[in-house]
Amino acid sequence: MLLRLTLLIFLAMAGLSPVRQLSAQTLGEYWNTAEEEAKYYRIVEVPIPKGMAMEAGSFEILPDNQLAIGTRRGDIYLVSGAFDENPQTQYQRFASGLDEVLGMSYKNGAFYVTQQTEVTRISDINGDGRADRFETLSDAWGFRQSYRSKVPFRGWCVKVTPNGKTIPICSGIRSPCGIGPNEHGVMFYAESQGPWNGSCSLKVLQPGGFMGHPVSFNWYDLTENMGPKPVEPNSRSRLLTERQHVKELVPYAVVFPYIKMGRSISGFMVDRTGGKFGPFENQIFVGDFSLSVVMRATTEKVNGVWQGACYPFREELATGLLACQFTPQGDLLVGGTNRGWPVRGPRAFALQRLDWTGRTPFEIKQINAKHNGFLVTFTQPVDRAIAANPDSYAMTTYTHIYQQGYGSPEVDHTTPRVVKSEVSGDGLRAYLTIEGIVQGHVHEFDLQRMRSAEGNKLVHVNAYYTLNEIPTD
Repeated sequence: MLLRLTLLIFLAMAGLSPVRQLSAQTLGEYWNTAEEEAKYYRIVEVPIPKGMAMEAGSFEILPDNQLAIGTRRGDIYLVSGAFDENPQTQYQRFASGLDEVLGMSYKNGAFYVTQQTEVTRISDINGDGRADRFETLSDAWGFRQSYRSKVPFRGWCVKVTPNGKTIPICSGIRSPCGIGPNEHGVMFYAESQGPWNGSCSLKVLQPGGFMGHPVSFNWYDLTENMGPKPVEPNSRSRLLTERQHVKELVPYAVVFPYIKMGRSISGFMVDRTGGKFGPFENQIFVGDFSLSVVMRATTEKVNGVWQGACYPFREELATGLLACQFTPQGDLLVGGTNRGWPVRGPRAFALQRLDWTGRTPFEIKQINAKHNGFLVTFTQPVDRAIAANPDSYAMTTYTHIYQQGYGSPEVDHTTPRVVKSEVSGDGLRAYLTIEGIVQGHVHEFDLQRMRSAEGNKLVHVNAYYTLNEIPTD
């Protein structure tokens, strides 16, 4: 549960793209993967009353162990029974008439809600279970248009304090759909592919930073402490190149390669369950709207710059995901809608839960950058002979065009070579010495040859590390 004395607000809505056409081969791979994933993380339906359109946009866990759901249709519901092993739910509408509740927290008896056009404090003064006081804390920004910034602070992140003071934090946001701390407690957001964004990504909300989309430069004159606007970036360049040209430019911390790892990433949450959700404690779990999947991510700071990796996790969710939330029992609640853009999930809306079955999957747990390669950690001990063989690892690298046009193909491909693999005594880690790592590139790992000490295949053989900086020795 995120109880914050300040709210970080996104002033853009996700511009999501139609879902790809799947070939028969791809569909077969999808269903086979989902069947294997289900052995470790089962999907539990959280019942929704008949006739209720539950387009969940945000979740909050209340002190009385109830679930609060903010919806895209502008309602807040209080739900009991959602955390039970076999959910039998009861819903009570607490508030209505709001404008897309895509951010929500609860503090000192009141909800703090991010709507499209304001941050609102909502309270139940007479104690009848219905909201009766709505206080605007801030409406210091305008709204509309994904490709333009014609109203104040469109494309900015601002911080709103409990007394309503609005503080600009950073510019250059394109079309976000998720916000929260990473596993180290630093505020990040989920960015969508589009103009000046070659692919979806997690980015740090760096104070004074420029996130890459220059249409928001209009509003530096309205700020007190941000300094002058950055210089204009060059189109059809590379982020690594433009970081030298635009000193405020913040690179992607984690790139989610298009379609391989989602298409419109959305809400995310760090696993703080103490192991109740399996072997991925303190990792980031990220939803995707278009492909109806949940993914994992890990981040680290190298030479003062955030970077990290993403990993597949769970297919076969029922709708486009907007929000996720860990429950007190350690399960992952997800929900969303298909309204606005086509999604792979078959339903118009859904509320579901991912429960760990207690079995530990054989997975790539985490990848960390080293000065001459990478350290790969697994969830189970590996077959030492296979893991020590450099030929067991296949890699490729690429980057994206940093451009004004929409998105980017993968470009500038290279093929690094693993020349040495040192396996730890417990069999859980392999230190890879690699020739040909490339700063500024996504490093795609293919470990389909890997086996556990018990002879099992990896549930997911791919992972993707964004190497903004190469560590010193």
